[in-house]
Amino acid sequence: MREVAVVGIGLTEFGEKWDSSFRELCVEAGAKAIEDAGMDGDQIQEMFVGNMSGGRFVLQEHIGALIADYSGLATNHIPSTRTEAACASGGLAFRQAVNTIASGSQDIVIAAGVEKMTDVSGGETTDALAGAADREWEGMYGVTFPGLYAMIAVDYMHKYGLTREQLAQVAVKNHYNGARNPIAQYRKEITVDAVMKSTLVADPLRLLDCSPVTDGAAAVILCSMEKAKEFTDCPIKVLASTQATDTISLHDRRDISTLDATIAAADRAFKMAKLEREDIDLVEVHDCFTIAELCAIEDMGFCKKGEAGKFTEEGETALGGKLPVNTSGGLKACGHPVGATGIKQVCEVVAQLRGEAGKRQIDGAEIGMTHNVGGTGATVVTNIFRRA
Repeated sequence: MREVAVVGIGLTEFGEKWDSSFRELCVEAGAKAIEDAGMDGDQIQEMFVGNMSGGRFVLQEHIGALIADYSGLATNHIPSTRTEAACASGGLAFRQAVNTIASGSQDIVIAAGVEKMTDVSGGETTDALAGAADREWEGMYGVTFPGLYAMIAVDYMHKYGLTREQLAQVAVKNHYNGARNPIAQYRKEITVDAVMKSTLVADPLRLLDCSPVTDGAAAVILCSMEKAKEFTDCPIKVLASTQATDTISLHDRRDISTLDATIAAADRAFKMAKLEREDIDLVEVHDCFTIAELCAIEDMGFCKKGEAGKFTEEGETALGGKLPVNTSGGLKACGHPVGATGIKQVCEVVAQLRGEAGKRQIDGAEIGMTHNVGGTGATVVTNIFRRA
């Protein structure tokens, strides 16, 4: 298998993008990635586009062809494929691109992710997102994603004694980081008190525990490591890209506050990369709700089960901490355009390893990791990167 590198990244701003269409968002991110790589679009040989629910949000299917067309690549007749794994759709697009290059099938591939979620009502958005869980056995009984993650939070708090204040600290930290990210949906710091007094959504989760509804797109250019030197003096090597699955229904899990697919994907990634947990300088995890971040850093093996609340409270996941988590602001503050999130995470880690993250830069960052979740953990994609 060939070595793979990321040589270009591109992001739109995240938020309520009323003046940009679905296709325009993805084309904007792709164009920025191509420009960042210093290449011509005609050099792209294949495309993967992560998108969860274009058919529900903007009534558009056949998304691979649409984005290739409006990117100006359709006349080259390159393969262009939509990937879908709920909120891990972007992560899956990235993994498919990595495998395509590693196998020798192509030399230069673009992986993108896009979602336009604000063109429908809040109720329609909630219903569309419920399709990432088990529609028949969860959604049909009225269980939405805040409800599912509230069950995880209740179970976790009962088992491990997590306090409501520790849970709030996750949101506070991520908004601090988001306030330093120019593409973030929310660039405003918040307090523990603000989280605790925000509207109750599904006990114990409050409004400021929940990631927002977001429009946005992200894209990355990947190529073989041997070709990367043609485009950059600082290629970011992909050390591992892994995927794992679990039951789609939360009630079928061995332990509802432990994501076994995260454990499996992370274990495989560290084995593939031949690294230990302490080698990681920063990690972007899937914090669709504050409880999800705590579960993620435990299930990935960065601290023991039940200790993530204290780990966060003591500042170990902050920008200057032992393990900076979600330097971008995470899904919570940067935003969560579901199909784009996995690619945005990659863009953030690449920017950090290049030393281009501005006010949220982690000094001396050389190795970073991403963790992208579909549903409540039915699909998990993890990636590890090193500055080459």
